[in-house]
Formats: sequence, C-alpha cells, structure tokens
Amino acid sequence: MVGTHRRLLTMSRAAALITLTLAAAPAAAQLAAPLPKPAPGTAPMLAALDAAAGKYAGIAKQIWGFAEVGYMEEKSSALLQAELKSAGFSVTTGIAGEPTAFVAEYGSGKPVIAILGEFDALPGLSQDAVPERKPIRAGGPGHGCGHHLFGTASTAAAISVKEWMIANKVKGTIRMIGTPAEEGGSGKVYMVRDGVFSDVDAVIAWHPGDENAAMGERTMANITGKFRFHGISSHAAGAPERGRSALDGVEIMNTMTNFLREHVPDGTRIHYVITNGGKAPNVVPDEAEVYYYVRHVDMNVVKNVWGRVVDAAKGAAIGTGTTYDLQLIGSVYSLLPNETLLRVEQRALERVGGYTLTPEERAFAEKLQKSEAFVPVALEATQRVKPLVVGQPGAGSTDVGDVSWMVPTVQLGAATWVPGTAAHSWQAVAAGGMSIGSKGMMVAAKTMALTAADLFATPATITEAKREFEAKRGPNFKYETILGTQKPQLDYRKGTSN
Repeated sequence: MVGTHRRLLTMSRAAALITLTLAAAPAAAQLAAPLPKPAPGTAPMLAALDAAAGKYAGIAKQIWGFAEVGYMEEKSSALLQAELKSAGFSVTTGIAGEPTAFVAEYGSGKPVIAILGEFDALPGLSQDAVPERKPIRAGGPGHGCGHHLFGTASTAAAISVKEWMIANKVKGTIRMIGTPAEEGGSGKVYMVRDGVFSDVDAVIAWHPGDENAAMGERTMANITGKFRFHGISSHAAGAPERGRSALDGVEIMNTMTNFLREHVPDGTRIHYVITNGGKAPNVVPDEAEVYYYVRHVDMNVVKNVWGRVVDAAKGAAIGTGTTYDLQLIGSVYSLLPNETLLRVEQRALERVGGYTLTPEERAFAEKLQKSEAFVPVALEATQRVKPLVVGQPGAGSTDVGDVSWMVPTVQLGAATWVPGTAAHSWQAVAAGGMSIGSKGMMVAAKTMALTAADLFATPATITEAKREFEAKRGPNFKYETILGTQKPQLDYRKGTSN
C-alpha cells in the first residue's frame, strides 16, 4: 500500500522541518502606493465571458453531477482538459504522480501567470439542487465545497485571458493548472515539491463561498493521517480473553485525544472519524481505523499537537495489547497573503461587482435559509463586495497555502451559495447545482481574468509582489513538507465514492 508505514511514527523528522515565521511585512506606506492603471482592452474580455456564461454553467453542472472524490476525478479533469485543448492550449497530464492533475498552457516566455483549478467532491454529501434535504444517491459524494465551480471558472478565466493576449499582442505565458484532491489529499503539495511552480511568477486562485471578497486571511496549517490498529480476532462471547480488540485501541486513542483538547493552544482544531470499527459485534475486531486532522494557523503548533496525538495512539496500543501503523495522508501550510496582489484583485472584484438574485432564486434562498444548522444572512450580500482585510487568521485549510510559500499567490471568494451557508454542507451542494452557483462562478472568472490581465500589463506589480513575498518569507526560508518523499496517497478516498 502506497505510503503506509509499518512502524510507530516519531516526530523527529517533523521537528527538523523549517519553522514558518512571517518576517516583517513591507512598510505600510509602500503598500499604500497607488496601483498602476488597469490593463487596457479588457471590456471585450468581460463581454465574452458574459456571452459564454451559459456554456460554462453547463460544464460546471456536468462536474457537479460527476461528483468525483479526490484522485478519482477522471471525468471532471478530462472535461476541463478538453475545453482548454479546444481553445488552443497545450495540455500535459499526470503531473507530480497524480493521474488527474494537468497543466494547460498558452504563450511563451515571461511573465508566467498560473490560475489554479480544483474539481474534487466530498464523501457523503450527495444532494439534489433543491432547497430541502434530498440526496441523489444515499451516502454518495457531492460538491459541498463547490469545486465543480472552481475548476470551471478557472478554465473560463484562462481562456478569456488567452484571447485578450492575442487581441492585444501581449507577451508571456498563461497557465491553467488542474489540481486534484484538495479535500484532504494535499494534491498541490506534491506539485510544489516536484517543481511544478518553479518558473511561475504569480498564482491566481479562488474559492466558492457565500460572499464576494478578496481572501486576505492566513488559513490553517494541518497534518492528516489514518491510524490503523491491529489486534487478534476471537469470539466475543465464547473466548473474549483470547482476543485483542483493534477497536478498543481506536476508542482509547480517541478518549485520550479528547482529554487533550483542554491542553492545546487556542485556535487548535482536532477532528476524527472512525473509518473502520469492525464487521460484527460478536467478533472481536482485529482491524480498526481512525482518520485524524490537526489544524492551527501556526505549523509549529500543528506539529506539536500532532506529536501528542501520535503519542495517544502509541499509548492506546500498549494499553490494549494491539499494534498500529500510520498512513500520513496530507499536510498543508497556512496561506501567506500577498497584499500587493490582493489590492490588484480587490480593484478587479469591485469592477466586476456582485449580482442580484432573481425572484425564483430568492424564493430558493429563503426556503434554504429555513433549513437546519443555517445562520441566515441578508440575501443582498450577493450584491456586495467586502472591503479588503489582510492577515487575520482563517478557519479553513487549503493546499494553496503551500503554493503561496513558493510563489506570490492571491485568492478571492465569490458568492456561489446562499448567504449564511456553511461549506461542506448539503445546502452548499444544492445552491452550487443551480443558477446561484453559476452566477457566483462568473464573478470569480471575470475577477481572475482582470487580475491576470493587470499583471501581464504591469510587470512592476509582479516585481513588487515578489519583493513583499521574499520579505515575508524571510531570507532563510526553505520549503519542506512533512510528507517527505512519499507518493501521493491515491487511495485515501477509497470506498467513499459510492
């Protein structure tokens, strides 16, 4: 099995990894300097995106229907590749040992601007595009994080930038990088490690959400892995003394970890699910598995807490007479915001603006806001663009974080869901599968296209973004990942795609 370690993992290697310390940011006065003028000739680009909105909505809906989980996104990836090839991009597949990863490229020379696109779904979130809970396939996957919109908008943006470059005789290279398995698989981490971004000058990305905003928060670093306990099976009633329960090992580990929660730094998040608890109550389980995430904005905290979780597994194995092994699934850095790029993107987003719900969309949204676990927000939020805020800690994690420590990177969020929607929910799947999702998707596509055009048109902005980037990373930074040299864990979603 790829990447499975038949040993008790220590944190010695992790402790040796580089400390991620934000160096002093560039002076505020420098960052407040007026932005260069927007790129010329972009009105036709926006008009072309508006004209193609229906086509891209159809592509996104197809991927929404595929609902393929991490490293299994064969149809989703192929559909985006085909669209890019038909638009004149050269496409290279199987990047960084990931069968569904690809790089689509047009142009040559510098600068090299890359747009990221994701397309993986989440297990267990199957849902129809209706405002009440209605799975399409019980227990099946669904696009609860909107990545069907993500990859499609990025494809649309890359194609529109290519057409703008031709029309305006702009030199340089535009790339659309298809990145699988963001949801826990750390797909971009292997790409960063293997040099996919080594010649890129700036990266543009986005993410579905319930508001329109340039994303200036730091996000959370994480480490994830599956702990597999091994015991001895026996008849649970006739000969329980002969058995050693792997499930006991999992449950004792979880108990110790839950007591640990009181004694970790504020902002730490620890989550787990038992992915295998045995097959029958009257058989002592000889195999059991639990899947853990540890998160914090500071990677050093993550490493420390992860080490204590590993110690809990070690103690549980000793106490229950079992053994365990750890499959390290993923690990991501926190996002390193780049204010220079964020200001360019904020201007582009304000030019694009939000959108107004139709009466039908409003009726859908109002009904959805009455569903369980919903925190209603004024529906007019889809029309607004939030002011730019930089450097605040965020609540989620993304493997875009690793990219941002290698290349100046900028992200935005677009209102593809009903305001107040939580990510990773059936409500997000529902709105993402209808016109609310596709309208927000086009806000993202147009904003990314404008941002890329501005960077091509003003090389000085890229130079300033790199200066800020180097200052924040610090002079001694060296990128390393706790994943080391292991291959992508292509089987990490095995059994979750039905």
